[in-house]
Amino acid sequence: MPYRRHMLTVDIPEDGQLLDLLAHRHPASVTIAIGSSPKPTDHERVRIALRDAIDDAAERLAQTDIPKDEQKEVVSQLRATLDDDGFWEHQSQSILLLAAPGRREAFRLPFDVEDRVTIGSRFALRALLRAPHHHHCAFVLQLSKRKARLTELLADGRLVEHPLVLPDDIEFTFIHAENAGQADRDRARGSDGDQSERERYCKIVQDEVVRIVPRGTPLILATSEDLSAAYRSRSTHDALLDAAIPAHPDSLDDNRLVEEACAILEERKKAATETWKEHFGELRSQGLATSRVSEVAAAAAAAAISELRFDAGADVPGKIDEFGRVVADSDDSALVEDVVAHVLQSGGQVRAVRREELTDGGPFAAVLRFAVPTPS
Repeated sequence: MPYRRHMLTVDIPEDGQLLDLLAHRHPASVTIAIGSSPKPTDHERVRIALRDAIDDAAERLAQTDIPKDEQKEVVSQLRATLDDDGFWEHQSQSILLLAAPGRREAFRLPFDVEDRVTIGSRFALRALLRAPHHHHCAFVLQLSKRKARLTELLADGRLVEHPLVLPDDIEFTFIHAENAGQADRDRARGSDGDQSERERYCKIVQDEVVRIVPRGTPLILATSEDLSAAYRSRSTHDALLDAAIPAHPDSLDDNRLVEEACAILEERKKAATETWKEHFGELRSQGLATSRVSEVAAAAAAAAISELRFDAGADVPGKIDEFGRVVADSDDSALVEDVVAHVLQSGGQVRAVRREELTDGGPFAAVLRFAVPTPS
């Protein structure tokens, strides 16, 4: 179902819908992948590009032996997207448009895709397989006595600022009464206020932050030294990162903020990948993990895969037969999609990753529920 989140509209298929698309077969199946933009001023340009891609698909269909009435229906389905004002009201980074006789699916995806028109017996769904695990990178909170600013770092490196609705009198949190009875106490507090004042200030800010930042989305702090511990002690966000930007928040321009945040996220991802690889190696020594294509295919056919990671850019021909063997198929067959479908059907988890995040340089890494012998 589509949802709006901070400027980008994203269509994420449920597992059932994804399985249906993976199982789809018809010789007049058209897939159009094209770049888009969340900016309304770009939408007319994107529509023109999509219209050109649809014309290209129509010309390619005309060169096939597909019945003319089916060709006409598919092109009509594609062109209907151009007139769908609700679809164009909010856009994302790219569009994946699927059409065949009797069906049309349009997805707005939060990452860039290679512009491509594909016609075959199945839909080209590799980009769609990336969508469930492709999230906005993170949020960054710049916090000092003078500044409370929340920005979202998008996957393409852009920043989107989210205004924090704070009390009008929040600046008075650090102002102390200057009467005689408070003089000594004020000197003890110092210019930055005492601990309770810092925590009260941070509590007000964090309550507004957690209203905006989705659960599970990394939050990176760039705080003044006196507020770091106070904010962490009051934070209730479940993905507040330990690593913080090592600069005073008032001195950060947006370019450095992006640079520092991306570095933190990359280190976090590297650490998580290394931990996963170590765990994968331990399981493989027990016969409960494999990266060999033939073994992955056999395990997928046996419903033995609990977690599958696959190279998002891999193009592996073939399909899995009823014995769990990899066999040749039609020109547009894709073993990756076939393996993914088997894993989803058996309730397993799938994740598209970069090749370097896998082991042994292969397109798959599978964690098994139980050991499976490879078919002879």
